[in-house]
Amino acid sequence: MSANQIARCSWSTSDQLLIDYHDNEWGVPVHDDRKLFEFIVLDSFQAGLSWLAVLKKREGLRRAFLNFEPQAVACMGDADVERLVQDASIIRHRSKIRASIGNARAFLQVQEEFGSFDCYIWRFVDGRPRINRYAFIKDLPPITPESVAMSKDLHARGFRFAGPTICYAFMQGAGMVNDHTTDCFRHAQLCPITG
Repeated sequence: MSANQIARCSWSTSDQLLIDYHDNEWGVPVHDDRKLFEFIVLDSFQAGLSWLAVLKKREGLRRAFLNFEPQAVACMGDADVERLVQDASIIRHRSKIRASIGNARAFLQVQEEFGSFDCYIWRFVDGRPRINRYAFIKDLPPITPESVAMSKDLHARGFRFAGPTICYAFMQGAGMVNDHTTDCFRHAQLCPITG
């Protein structure tokens, strides 16, 4: 079977950026705090947009938000916001830019309280990926009880653009859930070996 004939989740096949993201990142468990912060930023920018639109601006967002280093982003201020609103290499949404800076500050507070953001965020799935078995993308839920709980807790900690739907997208991207459809080659690859 050639690379073009590999069975993938149907959402991922229309663009090479989506294919690469699907094949290499989506659903892979992430425990690195910097990478988790990157997903927080990217998912907050997705609100109201397609994931492809975000992926097309990912490198610009990486530069704008200082390689997604939360300590550096937390130090950004009003002048940085004004500069970034003019930066055509990113999604120029003032509220999302401000939210990313505020989220970096909240992220650092979570790290201080829990020792790492990883320790905090994976509590919502008891430390292990949830393995779902959906045959069709249309069957995937937009939110789950876990994403609702995560959203509520993040909001209480000062995070913005972190509603239940965004939180569920974050959980999918960070591998807290395996939502590859059962016919997709990545579903089995991301299931833990048991027995």
